[in-house]
Amino acid sequence: MTSRWLDPQPVNTDSLHALGLPPLVAQTLLRRGISSSVEAEAFLHPDATPPAAFPDIEKAVEAISVAIRKNDLICVWGDFDVDGQTSTALLVQTLQILKANVIYYIPIRGKESHGVHIESLKPILDNGAKLLLTCDTGITAHEAIDYANSRGVGVVVTDHHDLGETLPNAKAIINPKLLPENHPLKNLAGVGVAYKLAEALLAENYPSELANLLDLVALGLIADVALLKGETRALAQKGIETLRKTNRLGLKVIAELSGTALETLTEETIGFTFAPRLNALGRLGDANPAVELLLTQDPPRARVLAAQIEGLNAQRRLLTSQVYEAAEAKLREAPDLLTEPAIVLSHPGWPGGVVGIVANRLVDRYHKPALLLTETEDGIVRGSARSVEGLHITEAIATQKDLLLGFGGHPMAAGLSMPLDKLADFRRGLGKAIERQLGEIVFDEPTLQLDAWLDLAEINISLADALEMLAPFGAGNPALTLATRGVTLKSVSTIGKTKEHLRLTIEDENGKTQSILWWGGAGEEMPPTDNKFDIAYSLRASTFRGQKQVTLQFEEFRVVEEKPIEARKAKVEIRDMRLQPSLLNLQPSTLIWAEGADRAVGMPRFELHPADELSIYTTPASPADLRKALGIVKPKTVYVFAIPPAEEKPEEFLTHLAGLCKFTLNQRRGKVTVRELASAMATRESAIQIGLEWMSAGGQLSVEFDEDQITLSAEKQEKNPYLQAEFFVALKGILNETAAYRKYFASGDLKTLLHYEP
Repeated sequence: MTSRWLDPQPVNTDSLHALGLPPLVAQTLLRRGISSSVEAEAFLHPDATPPAAFPDIEKAVEAISVAIRKNDLICVWGDFDVDGQTSTALLVQTLQILKANVIYYIPIRGKESHGVHIESLKPILDNGAKLLLTCDTGITAHEAIDYANSRGVGVVVTDHHDLGETLPNAKAIINPKLLPENHPLKNLAGVGVAYKLAEALLAENYPSELANLLDLVALGLIADVALLKGETRALAQKGIETLRKTNRLGLKVIAELSGTALETLTEETIGFTFAPRLNALGRLGDANPAVELLLTQDPPRARVLAAQIEGLNAQRRLLTSQVYEAAEAKLREAPDLLTEPAIVLSHPGWPGGVVGIVANRLVDRYHKPALLLTETEDGIVRGSARSVEGLHITEAIATQKDLLLGFGGHPMAAGLSMPLDKLADFRRGLGKAIERQLGEIVFDEPTLQLDAWLDLAEINISLADALEMLAPFGAGNPALTLATRGVTLKSVSTIGKTKEHLRLTIEDENGKTQSILWWGGAGEEMPPTDNKFDIAYSLRASTFRGQKQVTLQFEEFRVVEEKPIEARKAKVEIRDMRLQPSLLNLQPSTLIWAEGADRAVGMPRFELHPADELSIYTTPASPADLRKALGIVKPKTVYVFAIPPAEEKPEEFLTHLAGLCKFTLNQRRGKVTVRELASAMATRESAIQIGLEWMSAGGQLSVEFDEDQITLSAEKQEKNPYLQAEFFVALKGILNETAAYRKYFASGDLKTLLHYEP
């Protein structure tokens, strides 16, 4: 989505002259409200805030110390996102240093959701736990904490989520929300709160061990999109430095398997490499192994766990892609949704484990807060919200608490649930709450604030190194947006295992070229090849094969010089045969595209080739399949028969697919392509991928994907019922979308449906 570009405001850098900063660094600090040398020094080299700032910290230390002296069993209770995983690992490691008797537990998302649950807590207490230490959760767990107290078990709560109307009856509560506004500790995420408790516990006898915890702090803070201000930014900065030289075996193995260079790691590496992989466990399975990975010193075990995470991450990408495409389709069908203060979308076929990821992608694309919700069969919608800079999304959601069954979160992210019949009222009320927070700005067109215009010749490693002084970047401290005028597009290539990213090569008027990475750019509107355009990007230093280099990452483009548009070619001739499905009048040279039960009539999608005439015999499964076929054949005449295949419910679809898999195993040594299976079942390729992953998660077979190629094996896999449930929901959504599209295709306007020019 194109924004209105705002040029950088001129500033006088004299007030920061004594620091000798690079000009662009000084200008950026001033534009962000840092106007004196003292403030700049505090930002660039922040001091640590002592943990004693938390009122209950001494009570917490005393309760834990007593438990350690008595050798009581301490249970660390965390949460399944990366903040919760790292908080848990940090506190367990701290207690192990102190020779405590410690265990840990993280709820399983697919079974328990967030929070402390009595049914899961009871067996832990039955097994002898005498102290419960929560992290990244617990601030609203009144019933569970009262239950623990009734069993003679004390509770220490460390959390960062918003407070409820009353505080739980715990021995100690450490939560930055209890501190005054603008306090340096106010923006800490769960792992930051856990670290401050670790500081208090280790300061006297084990101060040197604190440095070994900072890598976990950086992971959790960045993954949780914590506001990088005050102590939060200071800890993230130190944590990234620690992570670059970490001795933590699990993180080193993840880096190795993902091809990540730790020595030049940035917050982007955490956000795009480590966080998605660790989150995949919590979203699609059991996050407890993530804590084991972060703590283990056993190389074989670390490799096994990291390999499992790689597999889950690939499955998470598949689900995310499916939901994102469906969300974009909803917005194309109802563009008025983009005029609302927030994007609020729901669907019964969206797996809950990835809706938060997709909401974040929509925020990045449309510069609006986004809420994605999945509709369940019990009439409830549950999902996640992601915010924009300056909007406290949880406070906005809280204004509608009378409509909600539950909610919780922090300024940039939240989770919520409500009856489906309350959704329309919630959408209206949320919009008004956002308007009250943001004012008229909520209706303004999106803007892109530029920090500097650069010539391509000015881009070098010295500039990239200078900008690293302002890092880490993120919420509350955005990366600089730079731009170059009047460039042309020289080439485009796809990169990445799944070919979802692009590398653009641009050239300026002086013949200087530069490569720009466009993450997730495949399928997006491209810059023109015959017009000049301005391009906006961010700039970072990186290392490739041991060599330091500059990496540019695409943000937006705008066309500035348009050449006359040539007269359009005549549109394709469309012949509507939907009410007279006879092939007798077709020429022998006419390609007939037919799939599923109609395969004998014509040819499948993977055998199509250029021809003047194309007959669409079987109704396509999706607009994308139709566009791809038209793009291959490039016909001048199209006959549309649109014979709909028999509609299959998810259970019938999976039985059909299982039969094809059995044939592939027995007759083709397990080798087949996604396109072949999709054609045989007259369905979307994504439905085949999701269906196969469902079978694999159910332990029925082993599946390996290499782009379009599939290798099946009868080797049984470990069952993952939570992941299988997510795949089933996604499959149901895909099949429903396919059925709706085919119903529309049966009677819709063909010129609109085909929308094709040869």
